[in-house]
Amino acid sequence: MNRLLTALLFLSFTSCKSVYLFSYFQDNGQDGLHLAYSDDGLHYEALKDNQSFLTPEVGEDKLMRDPCIIKGTDGLFHMVWTVSWKEKGIGYAHSKDLLHWSKQEYIPVMEHEPTAKNCWAPEVTYDPENKEYMIYWATTIPGQFTETQKSGDNGNNHRMYYVTTKDFKDFSSTKLLIDPGFNCIDATIQKIDNEWVMFLKDETKNPVPKKNIVIGKAQKLTGPYDINTNPISENWVEGPTYTKTELGHTLIFDGYTRHQMEAIASKDLLHWESINSKISFPKGTRHGSIFKVRKSLLKKLQ
Repeated sequence: MNRLLTALLFLSFTSCKSVYLFSYFQDNGQDGLHLAYSDDGLHYEALKDNQSFLTPEVGEDKLMRDPCIIKGTDGLFHMVWTVSWKEKGIGYAHSKDLLHWSKQEYIPVMEHEPTAKNCWAPEVTYDPENKEYMIYWATTIPGQFTETQKSGDNGNNHRMYYVTTKDFKDFSSTKLLIDPGFNCIDATIQKIDNEWVMFLKDETKNPVPKKNIVIGKAQKLTGPYDINTNPISENWVEGPTYTKTELGHTLIFDGYTRHQMEAIASKDLLHWESINSKISFPKGTRHGSIFKVRKSLLKKLQ
């Protein structure tokens, strides 16, 4: 009993030493990075009066959409984002404290593809097995995957691509991450119970709209992923981000046609239920990523 009590006290102590942060954008992403915090991972309050922490500087459009932040093994926060609707690269910057950021960089991940239309919703995940980071995003290359070329909006027919890096200075060549047989975008990947789990948006609009989230699993971060095409969310959502809360596996996303953030939860990654009534976000929130920081850092952000 004493050991159990000690363990419970330890878990209580460690849990109160960290909080959830949510990185997100507003409107079209023109004003930059926004941050909100939460004690339970479900109810978020804006920091800095819901003003931007970082103004976008790279790319022709100078946007900062879909900001994805992770804490690296080097102690730095690494962020990638969408810089433009029509460019062939993504944005990158790092920070020690989320207040002071490195010079913003444009990473030309698809410049080698002359007809590539875009680089949307990049994410970054650390691979402890290979001690490297994988950056992945969605791109449409006209003339490829012709079986679904009429399935999307405005001629878009996305697939997920990736590069790897150990230091965010040197990058591997770009490779195809997944072709699940349908137009896809907005992947986010987490290591859960010794498997890599991908939450992926089915971007199909024609002939029947889907625009929902499905799950894929793999033994390696780079795949191959076995995709279950049965959706776990409602239609017309985007930008999923994963965390664990008191409700279990928790996936939060942007119900963009309904102009609200939405969420689902599961105990087993198989059976999901809506928890929309149990979440709250700052007004005007668009999608991004959830990560944890120590409370001492939150105090500095406040």
